Amino acid sequence: MSTLLVRASTGRILTGGLLLAAALGLSACKGGGGDAQAKPGEAAQAPVPVETDTVARRSVAASYVGTASLEVPRGADVVAKTSGIALEVLAEEGDAVRAGQPLVRLDPDRARLAVLQSRATMGKLENSYRRAQQLVGQQMISANDLDQIKFDLDTARAQYEMAQLELSYTTVTAPIAGVISQRMIRTGNFVQINTPIFSIVDNARIEATLNVPERELRVLKRGQPVRLQVDALPGESFEGVVERVAPVVESRSGTFRVVTAFAGTDALRAGMFGRIHIDYDQRADALVIPRAALLDDGDQAAVFTVRDGKAVRVPVTLGYVDGDLIEVRDGLADGMQVVTAGKVALREGSPVQVIGAAPVAAAKPATDAKSDAQ
Repeated sequence: MSTLLVRASTGRILTGGLLLAAALGLSACKGGGGDAQAKPGEAAQAPVPVETDTVARRSVAASYVGTASLEVPRGADVVAKTSGIALEVLAEEGDAVRAGQPLVRLDPDRARLAVLQSRATMGKLENSYRRAQQLVGQQMISANDLDQIKFDLDTARAQYEMAQLELSYTTVTAPIAGVISQRMIRTGNFVQINTPIFSIVDNARIEATLNVPERELRVLKRGQPVRLQVDALPGESFEGVVERVAPVVESRSGTFRVVTAFAGTDALRAGMFGRIHIDYDQRADALVIPRAALLDDGDQAAVFTVRDGKAVRVPVTLGYVDGDLIEVRDGLADGMQVVTAGKVALREGSPVQVIGAAPVAAAKPATDAKSDAQ
């Protein structure tokens, strides 16, 4: 969006500042020398040099700004489901992996022997069960004996399947797709069961959680647009949305949690620190002035405007703040001039000289006016 405020260039501002200082000094010198000569009511007040800006219309956004560190909502620690020596490590930190991809191969010898043993036991019981079925028909064995053999066979089959499962555990796989963020083992290490050996993060989605003061609870909503600026990436901006807003306020801190979400990119990383702007309202055609134009006296916001070469104090009603600009909802009109520098020396009705503008003719003393008339 383009800024419509009329601003001087850098060189113009520097020159204006020097002129302002010089003019103030000259004004002080004249005032000091003239007190002994001029009589009360006879000398005109010297104009106060000021800088002004123009009230203009532009689009402004009402935003809440907070800071937070980035985090990944989806990640996993890879743990070994069996123990053994790591014969081969198949992934390194920074590698992108898919779900189910092999990461480590453990020594499978013990598990393979357990499979062979359980298979042999199962095979023996299968033969015994077939013979028992024939014998029970000939009333050579009881039905209870047949049931016992069937139970032993089912147990052997379960042990065989368990042995196969243990053998499959010797190949450790990635539980989710993502990027290896940490590797905790090396080839040749003995791995204990349930020991974390890798950490995987899914960078496809990045989140940042804000603890927001309770006064903002009514304006922040799910789905509002979010802009993210990261300290490590100056000049770059990332778009996101408000993902979740906590329905309760924490009594101890007086804040509530707002979770913002961003699409993962190669630039964003978990742990980065960023500034988050949540835009909760937009005004397309607002009157704005520089914040520097506001007066610091009293509770009522006010500015000095320039009218017919004199300073006029105008109370204003303020709206949204957008950076160095502030919205004025009442009190000013488009195109009016507001004083941004030199306002400390102003009073209501003070004559002013706008830096860079044509000088305003000062009123003549009463004695000079009489002489001209004569």
